[in-house]
Amino acid sequence: MSAREPSFQRIPRFELDGGEVLADVVQAYRLDGELTPERDNLVIVFHSLTGSPATAGGWWGTVVGPGLAVDTRRFAVLCPNLLGSCYGTTGPREVRPFPAVTPRDQARLVQRLVEALGVRSVALAVGGSLGGMVAMEWAAQNPSLPRSVAIFAAPAAHTAHAIAWNHVQRAAIAAAGARGLEIARMVAMMNYRSAAEQAGRFGRGRGEGGGWAVAEYLEHHGRKLRERFGADSYVALTGAMDAHDVGRARGGVANALRRITGALLGVGIPGDLLYSAGDVRAWVDAAGGEYREIHSSRGHDAFLLETEQVAGILAEALAAAEAPVAGGAR
Repeated sequence: MSAREPSFQRIPRFELDGGEVLADVVQAYRLDGELTPERDNLVIVFHSLTGSPATAGGWWGTVVGPGLAVDTRRFAVLCPNLLGSCYGTTGPREVRPFPAVTPRDQARLVQRLVEALGVRSVALAVGGSLGGMVAMEWAAQNPSLPRSVAIFAAPAAHTAHAIAWNHVQRAAIAAAGARGLEIARMVAMMNYRSAAEQAGRFGRGRGEGGGWAVAEYLEHHGRKLRERFGADSYVALTGAMDAHDVGRARGGVANALRRITGALLGVGIPGDLLYSAGDVRAWVDAAGGEYREIHSSRGHDAFLLETEQVAGILAEALAAAEAPVAGGAR
């Protein structure tokens, strides 16, 4: 199967982590490439906060596609739209009031799709930031299913620092609606990029409108998000991020992640203001996984922007997926 436009899975009843039940849930996804008859060549890509199902030709368009690091001539690449988002999957536009959702809910919904595709062995599960949190949860829920897992720029549990920034962004939306979403995006961009990048790129320069170049840059990104994303979905998804804690009710991080039988790769970014490289390395060490780094002046967004380094890490993760499993569970 190959699809350029999203496809949809419909689920009559889906119970959430908090006990609420959603009826008639729709899950949008794209599947680029063909599943083998053995159905063992699936790569699941979990998108980040405001991402969409468009990976091949989209936000990882130089990483996923024919002849690229994740080669869609060899692998079938599944990118589902996360529960609560606004690119086709059920969210606040369809259900009002929309209940709180968690990465556990999002991961369980994706697994319903994996099961519907008849897949019993996944070559690679990968994601960054929120997508990394959901990939981590999905692997913890299905520890024997992935042969390799790669998680970029994501903690094992959302930190107080990150929760605080999300609260500020939601407060801006509550106070100012669509303009609040623009402000929230500007706040987020200050965490997504580094001071070094801003200094080198903008300095004290002026923009085309006569204001500070860095301020005009932030306003531009605020407007762009307002034009393509829903404020209610932004609130729902940042709330899901805050709920992330892979060790909750599993005996801690090590117990949650050491059960994963496939290769586990955690990727930190030195200079990431949102999720430090130390945060990533801590859970990787606890899980007995392999730690890698992306070196960049771009901060948190390096997992989206430094595509050559990302491609190299994903090539390593896919090679690990093909290697014989030694010793059983981690």
